[in-house]
Amino acid sequence: MNQNYEASMAIQILPRLEEKQDNIRVIDKVIENIKSKGINMVVCPFETVVEGSLNEILDILKESILIAEKEGAKDILTYIKIAYNPLGVMSIDEKISKHNK
Repeated sequence: MNQNYEASMAIQILPRLEEKQDNIRVIDKVIENIKSKGINMVVCPFETVVEGSLNEILDILKESILIAEKEGAKDILTYIKIAYNPLGVMSIDEKISKHNK
């Protein structure tokens, strides 16, 4: 059974640090924080997708940027896509489950 979420967001945080491994370390910290929220999410090769209330996902967006800064990135590119409908958006599962069988 699918949960009804009012919003979903694809977020890609791109810290611009000198060393590739430093970029990955920062991205891992951001993903670790998102996972700690206990919300429905999926990590993809280019972005992480989260579902929840609009306020929840916007808080995650802000936290993600601030975590990247705290971890040493002073130049951070952030790409987002947000779907919002107060009656519910299509869930991650509805979008991709048929492709993962």
